[in-house]
Amino acid sequence: MDLSLKGKRVIVSGGTRGIGRAVAETFAAEGANVAICARNETQVAEAVAAIGAMGVRSTGRAVDISNGPKLTEWIGDVAADFGGIDILVSNPGAMAIQNTPEAWRQNFDVDIMGALYAVEAAKPFLAQAASDHGDASIVLISTVSTMESDGESAYGPMKSALVHMAKGIARQHAAKGIRANVVSPGTVYFKGGVWNMIEQNMPDRYQHAMERNPTGRMGTPQDIANAVVFLASPRASYITGANLTVDGAITRRVNF
Repeated sequence: MDLSLKGKRVIVSGGTRGIGRAVAETFAAEGANVAICARNETQVAEAVAAIGAMGVRSTGRAVDISNGPKLTEWIGDVAADFGGIDILVSNPGAMAIQNTPEAWRQNFDVDIMGALYAVEAAKPFLAQAASDHGDASIVLISTVSTMESDGESAYGPMKSALVHMAKGIARQHAAKGIRANVVSPGTVYFKGGVWNMIEQNMPDRYQHAMERNPTGRMGTPQDIANAVVFLASPRASYITGANLTVDGAITRRVNF
């Protein structure tokens, strides 16, 4: 299926590794021009070069997304460089799972405020793109931990706020042609990622997670990227305010 993404102007925050990197590269494979940010300047430069080698325009900057003015400045610079913004994907996560004040603050600053700063900065450009082309979209990356809880943790509650945020954006801006959706991954494995670390340091927990999943495997960043890119594309033009679970049936919740 042609996702009608050729020439689209895309921002992916947290786009240098794991899910974010797969999302950025999948957009590029569809012919979209891609801008990424992350905190590590070396990783940003490597990712920008790799994405650009796919034959699209690519740019990036080392940005701490919890710094609202810096993130807003970068998004404005991308819009000026690309001539606008059609799609925003907010991917970063602090991954602070403890139930401590520090963990709650980390998740709030990165996951919630990072998404809020990005959305607010991108809104005028998304509205213009929707006016010009009929569709613009936002995708926020959450987690299945919004749906199930095994104990006290700052992670799931904070990620849950993104689902509510997206629904509000979807309702508020539907008439303008701006869509907002959430993708909630289950367990996702990649080298250097959380589950790779758990595999090495807590093998019993890793094995338990594998046994819970009816598919017999963990997801890949590409599994999640495929869902994100479809939801962001004009092919999903009537899908907004949705929370798409991509988890290989690991959760037991029935989504009516």
